[in-house]
Amino acid sequence: MRAVYEVRDLAVDVPLGRGLMDGMLRASARLNILDGITLSVGGGETLGIVGESGSGKTTLARAMMGLMPVASGRLTFEGRDLTTSADFSALRRRSALMFQDATASLSPRMKIGTALIEPFAIHGLRVSDRRAKAGDLLEKIGLPRAFSERYPHELSGGQARRVCVARALALNPALVLADEPTAGLDVSVQGEILNLLAALKTDLGIAFIVISHNLAMVRHVTDRIAILYLGRLVETGPTRDVFARPAHPYTASLIASEPQPDPRKRRETLAIEGEVPSMLSRPSGCEFHTRCPRAEALCRRDRPALREVAPGRIARCHFAEDQLATRENTHGLEN
Repeated sequence: MRAVYEVRDLAVDVPLGRGLMDGMLRASARLNILDGITLSVGGGETLGIVGESGSGKTTLARAMMGLMPVASGRLTFEGRDLTTSADFSALRRRSALMFQDATASLSPRMKIGTALIEPFAIHGLRVSDRRAKAGDLLEKIGLPRAFSERYPHELSGGQARRVCVARALALNPALVLADEPTAGLDVSVQGEILNLLAALKTDLGIAFIVISHNLAMVRHVTDRIAILYLGRLVETGPTRDVFARPAHPYTASLIASEPQPDPRKRRETLAIEGEVPSMLSRPSGCEFHTRCPRAEALCRRDRPALREVAPGRIARCHFAEDQLATRENTHGLEN
């Protein structure tokens, strides 16, 4: 599958401000948020990005869209190197970012129809009949044409989310980044939005990158999954394989922390314990060792490399192969 978007060894830093030392103005200190991020997504594929709050998921999406400066690494969109040209105009013409707060991403002073046509004006594309085009986009995502005359405050959460989907699809993008596309929605509305995105992916061949805490949703809609911890990629692989046999203890802990629909099935212990360390003071060695149930002296001393641990599976753990073998034996016994 040809990659629509490729990320290679991406690093993102943010400034911490200036300070005085011995009466001399020193250079701005910088905090490293992301480092060594390598992933790709192909046409008609959905990649899920998962991690706890503060793991760098949204920062990654914003950096990929050129909304944050990149410290190092390479970004390639449809074969074009974005990091050398620093020109994201072609990317923004052929891609879209759906923000987490759908209502807040819509201008309260702009009617829905105007908001849907705005991408054409930004990119200098002529539309013969703007009202008809807005109506077509609304019908495509299951809303009446009359909604083009409404303002954002007149929409429900699900309707606002659908409008954001319509605006993202306005320019027939090759890639859509969806940040928490079902956040704050009722379960029934979540299902409608997910079914809509799945149908659009099938019909239009769009590549989707979905950022979410909702593991059940990620399991349902994605083809591959990438796990972030403290701004580091700790595991990637096919979604079905990762959920069946996680190679990293952090991934296994996230999966085990999924809520159980049966109230009689209560956990005696937490699936993942301890506090997330501060990025200002990262742990030595493996950054997950302070919370890992199987950490050893090697983990506290040496940082593991991101490597292939099985066909199509990449993980950052000294004992990833042992983790896979243990899961495989357990899975075999359960069957």
